[in-house]
Amino acid sequence: MSKTMSTTNRRAVEIHQIDWQGYRIEVRYCPSWSPSYEEIYGECMAHLELMSLEEPRRALPVTETGYRSHFIPAKFIDDQGGAVAFARAWLDEEARSPKWKELEAASRQMSLL
Repeated sequence: MSKTMSTTNRRAVEIHQIDWQGYRIEVRYCPSWSPSYEEIYGECMAHLELMSLEEPRRALPVTETGYRSHFIPAKFIDDQGGAVAFARAWLDEEARSPKWKELEAASRQMSLL
């Protein structure tokens, strides 16, 4: 796993690259996406992005397109131990679904077409 930091539009963004079950995935995490939200609600609204690094992008358990943008209170990510731990737990949970198991099996099958 690698980690870098970036600042876009004055927002600090963590960028991680992980391997999850053979899938190369970029995890981008901004712990405070909206200062206005924080001012109004007294807590941070985080932005989490997951993106397959394969070309073309491969489907992931949380997205058929290989990209997912997700807004969530930062406390939920903190409670899981950070962005990478949250992303792995989310992927693991969704990978248990019958839909993902079916999609994964189909992607591993050779096509005669």
